[in-house]
Amino acid sequence: MCISMLRFIGYGWIDEFFVDPPLHFKYWGFAWVEVLPRAEMHALFWILAALALGIMLGVYHRLAAALFAAGFSYLQLIDVATYLNHYYLASLLALLLAFSPAHRAFSVDAFRHRNRRAFAVPAFWLYLFRFQVGVVYTFAGLAKAQSDWLVHAQPLRIWLGSHTDLPVLGALFTLPGAPTVMSWAGFGFDTSVSFWLLLHRTRRFAYPALLVFHALTGVLFPIGMFPVIMTLAALVFFPPAWPLRLWARWYPAITQQEHRVRQGDRRAALPRAALAVGALYCTLQIAVPLRFLTYGGNVLWHEQGMRFSWRVMVREKNASVTYLVREKTTGRVRHVNPRSYVTRIQEREIATQPDLVLQLAHHIRDDFQRRGLGPVEVRVDAFVSLNGRRLARLIDPQVDLGAVRDGLGKATWILPSPSEPPPHTQPI
Repeated sequence: MCISMLRFIGYGWIDEFFVDPPLHFKYWGFAWVEVLPRAEMHALFWILAALALGIMLGVYHRLAAALFAAGFSYLQLIDVATYLNHYYLASLLALLLAFSPAHRAFSVDAFRHRNRRAFAVPAFWLYLFRFQVGVVYTFAGLAKAQSDWLVHAQPLRIWLGSHTDLPVLGALFTLPGAPTVMSWAGFGFDTSVSFWLLLHRTRRFAYPALLVFHALTGVLFPIGMFPVIMTLAALVFFPPAWPLRLWARWYPAITQQEHRVRQGDRRAALPRAALAVGALYCTLQIAVPLRFLTYGGNVLWHEQGMRFSWRVMVREKNASVTYLVREKTTGRVRHVNPRSYVTRIQEREIATQPDLVLQLAHHIRDDFQRRGLGPVEVRVDAFVSLNGRRLARLIDPQVDLGAVRDGLGKATWILPSPSEPPPHTQPI
C-alpha cells in the first residue's frame, strides 16, 4: 500500500481522480464526505505512504494501522466511481491490523519495548486473517457460478480476444474451447484455493498455482495492485512459524524462539468480548456479499448489492447514456451529455451503474434549477451491453429520475436484464 500511494503521487492520479473532477459521486449515507483542497490531498497521500511504511516496520503499529485505515477509507468515500475491490480489502486488512498483535515480534515496537515481546499470540488472529483472505477468494469464485461465465465463457471470450497477439499465450487463446476451459479453471481456483492452502499436503502445490494465476491475471487484465496484494496476503495460510524457520537458516538461535511458538504461551488468551466482536465481524463479511439475494434479478445488470461482494472481473459492460431534461413551465426538452458534468473516467463508470446515473440526474436537476430553468423533469436514455449482448435499455425512460429518492430498497425504475444469451464469438 505504500507503493500504491506513491503510484498515485507519481502518476498524477490524485488530481485526476480527486481534485480535478467538478462532481463526486457519494455512497448512500455519506453525502457529507467532501474532498480536501489540492495541497491537503497531496499531503494526505504522503502521510498514508508513511503510515503504510510504519505498519510494515512495526513503528507505533496500532496507531499507524488505525490512522491508515481511517485515511484510506476516507479516500474511498470521496467518490464511488473510484471503488475497487482491493481498495476495500486494504481498508479491512488495515482495520484488522490496528487491533491485532502483529507488532509483538520482529518490529521496531518490539525492539523498543522488549518486555512486551511475544512469540505466541492467540490463534484467533491467524484464523481471522485467513478467514478474511478466504472470503475474497471464495466469493469471487461463487460470483462465477452463473451461466454467462460457466456456460457461455463470457466475458472471458471478449477479454481473451483482445490478447491474441501475446507471444505463446495468444495462440492458445484462439483454440476452440480455450475460453470455456479457462472460465472453469478460474471458477475452480477461486472457490477451492483457500481450502488447498489450509492443508499441509496440498499447500506446496496450491501456492505455486496461486502465483501463476495472479501472474496471468496481472498480465492480461488492468487490475492494478490486486494480484500483488492477494499473492502476499495468501501467505497467512502458511504455518505461523515459517518466517522463524526461514531466518533460522542464517541465525540458528531463532530456533529457540520457534520452539516457544510451537509450545504456545498461556498468556496469549483472548477475552470473550473480543471473540464476540470477531464473530460479528465474520458474520458481516458473509452477510454483506450475500445481500444481493434480497434484490432478485441479475446483480450484474442492476448492480444492487454489487459493491463489497468480491465480484472480481465477472462482467463486461458498455453503455450509452443521454439525459432528457424537460422544463415543466415551457415543455422544452434538452438533451444533456454526461460529459458536461463529469470526467471521461467518471462517465465510463457511471454509465453502467444505475445508482450513479440517478445521482447525476439529481445533480442535473439541481443545476437547472440554480440557473433559473427549473422546475424540470429528468429522464434518461440508458442503453447497456452486458457481456457482449446487444444494447438494451437499463432504466425506464418514462420515470422522472429527478423525483426518485435513492435508498437501500429495490429500485423498480431499473428494467429487467435481457433474457438472451451472450454471443459465442471465438477469439481469432
